[in-house]
Amino acid sequence: MNLAWLSIQFLLCAAAIAAAGFVLSRSADTLAAAYGWGRGWVGLALLATVTSLPELASGVSAVALVGAPNLAVGNALGACVVNLAFLVVVDLLQRGQPMYREAGSTHLLSAGFGVVMLGFVTMSLVTGAAAPQFLGVGLYSPVLLALYLLALRSVFAHENAQRASGAPAAATRPPGVRLRREWRRFGAAALVVLAAGTWLPGLADGLSQALGLSRSFVGTVFMALVTTLPEMAVTVSALRLGALDMAIGNLLGSNLFNVLVLAIDDLVYTRGPLLADADPAHAGSAATALVMTGLVIVGLVMRPQGRVLRTASWVSVGLAAAYAVNAALIFLAGA
Repeated sequence: MNLAWLSIQFLLCAAAIAAAGFVLSRSADTLAAAYGWGRGWVGLALLATVTSLPELASGVSAVALVGAPNLAVGNALGACVVNLAFLVVVDLLQRGQPMYREAGSTHLLSAGFGVVMLGFVTMSLVTGAAAPQFLGVGLYSPVLLALYLLALRSVFAHENAQRASGAPAAATRPPGVRLRREWRRFGAAALVVLAAGTWLPGLADGLSQALGLSRSFVGTVFMALVTTLPEMAVTVSALRLGALDMAIGNLLGSNLFNVLVLAIDDLVYTRGPLLADADPAHAGSAATALVMTGLVIVGLVMRPQGRVLRTASWVSVGLAAAYAVNAALIFLAGA
């Protein structure tokens, strides 16, 4: 398959994912208002799960159909790095104070659990085949699943406690017909995201061969960028709705789900623990995600007021620099 045709398919895939992402955001906001859900929780749980479907579909397809563990691992960890880098765009689009001045404290929990989960992934990548396993599955997989569920429960409880201490917003439930229509729109958009995400691994693998690039680089940079388009589309749409916490919760929640995707990929991968067969260079991406998440936590605690060159906070400058360094290191590694 020639490069031009591969590129056209890649662009079509990106366009479908971006369009579906906007629909998801609109429908989710309507459903949140109808059921009285907090926007932060909707971003973390509902939107983050659906917008991460491309990473899930791409990862499963990469290990089950293409047999490319480096593509799957690179995509999941690369998507984490891209999501964190997109917080720079959120900061740029946020008018007035930097976004860290107005973001809710609940995001500290999401970021903290992200650090713990990424830490387990980093250790497993570094130890390789020496990492503990059972029946061909790495022991990190059930740990990641448990941490993800604990994160959802903790964030939900924390947000409920915060809402209970303040004046609860009244839910405005639309008529049942409209509500069912919103659920159908949400489901249809989710199916589009899933279908486009399943299409991506073969295209990314073909591009890596046509361009002479490594699967790790294509997975970490190219495919991760496209599979995070739903997160980007939903985030921008949430900002237009004035829902900053939904935007941030979507990105940080997507990172939690992306790490969980590695555990799911591990179950599908039949040649042994997934991270044992992945190139150790991916530990660099995991470490970069750890550094970037740490910067976000610092920003949420310190709440910086000033902007560098009147554009973004110093935290965003650090995030952008970390993303650029990670892409360069993966490219030079040639894994």
